Amino acid sequence: MVQKLVIILAGLVAGAVGVYFLLTQTTLLNFNPNSLTATPTPKVGVKATNKPTPKPNQKQVIGFLPFWLLDKAEIDYSRYITTLNYFSLTIDKDGTIQKYTNAIEGEPGYFALKTGKADPFLNKAKEKNISLSLAVFSGDEAVIEEILKDPVKSADNLVNDVVPIMEEYGFSDLNLDVESVKDATPQTRANYTQFVKEVKKGLASHNAGTLTVDASAIAFVKDTNLVDPKAIAESIDYMVLMAYDFHNPGSYVTGAVAPLSGAGTVSEFDTETAVQSAIKIMPSSKVILGMPLYGYSWETINNTPRSAIVPGSAIIISTQKVEEFLKTCTNCESGFDNLDQEEYVIYRDTDTGTYHQIFYPTSASTGVKVSYAASNRLGGVAVWALGYEDSSILGPLAGYHY
Repeated sequence: MVQKLVIILAGLVAGAVGVYFLLTQTTLLNFNPNSLTATPTPKVGVKATNKPTPKPNQKQVIGFLPFWLLDKAEIDYSRYITTLNYFSLTIDKDGTIQKYTNAIEGEPGYFALKTGKADPFLNKAKEKNISLSLAVFSGDEAVIEEILKDPVKSADNLVNDVVPIMEEYGFSDLNLDVESVKDATPQTRANYTQFVKEVKKGLASHNAGTLTVDASAIAFVKDTNLVDPKAIAESIDYMVLMAYDFHNPGSYVTGAVAPLSGAGTVSEFDTETAVQSAIKIMPSSKVILGMPLYGYSWETINNTPRSAIVPGSAIIISTQKVEEFLKTCTNCESGFDNLDQEEYVIYRDTDTGTYHQIFYPTSASTGVKVSYAASNRLGGVAVWALGYEDSSILGPLAGYHY
């Protein structure tokens, strides 16, 4: 079982990370590097002097907004979320925020923020009393290795670089998302733990806000993951449990992207197992359940659910795209798994004769996850990512509180 779990989940969140790196290679034309500085002048209408104050015992609904979806996302999600997370700025090898990818190109996430592309979303959030969270990210194994060679210095550099940005735009939470798929040594895990603790200390010294750390589901059952949830539990305010990509581009068979249950039967691992492991080592109020707004489409060898996948055929597909596709698909057969709490579609390409399967979440998936979070008194839920959603999947988030 452990071997299967490792094989299936070795690429956890790899799909989202892969999309990120693909997009960061996009050239930003007509960019003047001299227009960006480490301490830019605050823009009128953007800087927040008063940050929203969470209500006592209010549960969070975090909406991750990636810079590459700014053209697709809605401006106002206040009906569904309590926190808008701008994703993301990139952490450089010394812990600072990366400003440029090379001599003539700005780093895309930083560029989008500093040139005002994210302003309409940030301003609307402030208008609606929605809190703002700023994600800082690294998924580059070589960069992560350099950062952790001197975790104290790297943390100090990060805090000194990011706090002025947080103050300028009104971010009241720093979301730390460092994702490594390599097996980490005990020393590397200890260095990352120290890095997290030092970042928290730095934020506290500047009264800059809370610290949220992202962790893959496998981190709670695998002691060679970079993130050691138990070791950092006391140092952080919240942890987003990224409970998705249980089946992903690296999988051998199709299956639910974010199964609620079914471990040991229809799934190798599931959300319930990860959540129950998490709340054994930290207060449930610190755990934020991450949910996907996307699925995967695979080419398969036959038309039965959980069929073997044709290698290299995986495509990430937003629930919005699934909704559009199903409107025109004349030979699609749909099903809903009551254990996984996820929809699937199977069809045959009439031109090539090949079979395809799509597994993806629906509004029913969101609803059962919200109920599960409530019954386990979790700190809230989070969705990845705004701009992917179909017309109904966010519905169960409206008025979410308990």
